[in-house]
Amino acid sequence: MDGYEEFKRRALSLAGIDLSSYKEKQMRRRIDSLVSRNKCSSYDEYVRLLRTDSSVFSEFINFLTINVSEFYRNPDQWEILDKVYLPELISKFGKRLNIWSAACSTGDEPYSLVMALSRHVSLGDIRIIATDIDKRILEQAKTGLYNEKSIKNVPEDLKKRYFRQIGPSFQISDEIRRCVSFRESNLLSDRFPDDLDMIVCRNVLIYFTDEAKENIYRKFYRSLKSGGVLFIGSTEQVADYKEIGFGRRNSFFYDKK
Repeated sequence: MDGYEEFKRRALSLAGIDLSSYKEKQMRRRIDSLVSRNKCSSYDEYVRLLRTDSSVFSEFINFLTINVSEFYRNPDQWEILDKVYLPELISKFGKRLNIWSAACSTGDEPYSLVMALSRHVSLGDIRIIATDIDKRILEQAKTGLYNEKSIKNVPEDLKKRYFRQIGPSFQISDEIRRCVSFRESNLLSDRFPDDLDMIVCRNVLIYFTDEAKENIYRKFYRSLKSGGVLFIGSTEQVADYKEIGFGRRNSFFYDKK
């Protein structure tokens, strides 16, 4: 199909999503599948449908924001967070840490952060900011209902303490949910929170272009306090971390010098 460049311009106007910041081959394949699924013969026809059908528009947003998440994803990295970085940050900044879970998807990550912090401080001292571009997925996160696969890596003691089974699903406790503040936000265009002790953004930026990734990492750097920590995913790396100003503690943790 022709007209993809014009479609990207219209997508930015309609949804505030800059498709030029995503890897084109992968993103165009996803969009073409949506166009076909909705029986449209062109990008123009699909744009008209996006403007007139709210369910198609919601599907578009959800399909582009790749929501793959689970609790304690890559458990060995969470063990390092628990044993090394959380104690360090609490010693440095106090027990009420200012933490942002960026591109939080279905809430698995910010809720994992609350549970990890609960080993070190009381729940009353925990407040996590959690953001995502997808309104629908944020509503799902607030509900806090998960399948067995999603919670398979949660340590057994925390699983018993903070989840209750409802049929085939597992509901996270209200006391954990109260520690997380969910907000809609676009990493590519919106202002980032300030004065942060830690930012967690994992397995998201792999879908962005190198230019977009570098811009976001620079904004992360500016949002962190001196000595603050960035926790990224196992499939990612901050390519120019020294130039940005980060120190690399290990493969997945960077600190602001």
